[in-house]
Amino acid sequence: MAVKSYANLLAGDTAPWFSQRSANNPRYVFDTAAGRYIVLCFLMSAGDERGKAALAAVRSRPQIFNDANASFFAISNDPADEEEGRLTESIPGYRLFWDHDGHVASLYGALPRGTKAGGNILDARRQWVVLDPTLRVLKVIAFQKDGSDIQSLLDYVEALPPPSRFAGFELQAPILVLPDIFEPELCTRLIGLYEKHGGTESGFMREVNGKTTLIQDTAHKRRKDYTIDDNDLIRELQGRFTRRVVPQILKAHQLKVTRMERYIVSCYAAEDEAHFRAHRDNTTKGTAHRRFAVSINLNSEFDGGEVSFPEYGPRGFKPPPGGAVVFSCSLLHAVSKVTRGRRYAFLPFLYDDEAAKIREANNAFLGDGVNAYNSPTTNKQDSR
Repeated sequence: MAVKSYANLLAGDTAPWFSQRSANNPRYVFDTAAGRYIVLCFLMSAGDERGKAALAAVRSRPQIFNDANASFFAISNDPADEEEGRLTESIPGYRLFWDHDGHVASLYGALPRGTKAGGNILDARRQWVVLDPTLRVLKVIAFQKDGSDIQSLLDYVEALPPPSRFAGFELQAPILVLPDIFEPELCTRLIGLYEKHGGTESGFMREVNGKTTLIQDTAHKRRKDYTIDDNDLIRELQGRFTRRVVPQILKAHQLKVTRMERYIVSCYAAEDEAHFRAHRDNTTKGTAHRRFAVSINLNSEFDGGEVSFPEYGPRGFKPPPGGAVVFSCSLLHAVSKVTRGRRYAFLPFLYDDEAAKIREANNAFLGDGVNAYNSPTTNKQDSR
């Protein structure tokens, strides 16, 4: 008989990312939960006394599991938990994954590697896994026959510092803040274009059946965009980036940007309750080429609308008009709801020649309504 192999996560390891079905979402993208402590409970089944005891203990600590300090995820591998209604979500704080195929449990070492749907639950290593706000492993606690693991888990989580100081002090997100990218006159011109032409509701990209698909969901994102089609203006904008943004990215990240995607003036309006919930910008095949996102404010007469990076704390960033926040597309980020006025912004993506090859190769994975990409032969930055 072949020896069963298990993943063995240790403190400091990066936790595996995954997508799995939850109680209210057919494809919950786990990495978007970053920004607070996470407790994963691989209980296998809520139908026995050990599973019931684990759930009851966590439910007794709503002051901990409130989505601000920590979130709890139960991972069930027993289809009867769903069929008989043994597990329910309670938001904020308490969620669950239906892991009937064993995918998540295998990633985290609770089931053997290669476990198939309906795998032998007797092979399970029932355990708790605690993650920090950047989704790195803090502690793995195995279930004990006497149930002592429950108190060990609660004591450990209760003693953790606030999420914003999980590293022992407050962290600065690994971003660049660059004032004076656009002059005041250019900001005014761009806002004028939006006000003259108006904007259309902006969606976001999501992988659906293997295709990068444009999704509209105002609970997740609410923003209107105007697409710039004036080639002379586009060249002006490229010139500002070549002189003022590209050298700073090269200095900080050792990547020479040669391409620019998307020339839009965006409007987050208070009357729309505009916002963009936490997301990453390169999680589909059609967006995998994106290396850096740039957010340039064009005005200051608004409240809310700040860009934040939940993995590194709650602080929001609001650069002055013409100033930019530059960040890796892999970072989890959000835009808070605009509560007064309108936030106008210029929001391109940047990448290089090697990433352009990825973009073109992934044309086959674009869904309906997503424009295919052809590598430009002249001005490489003009790739809209």
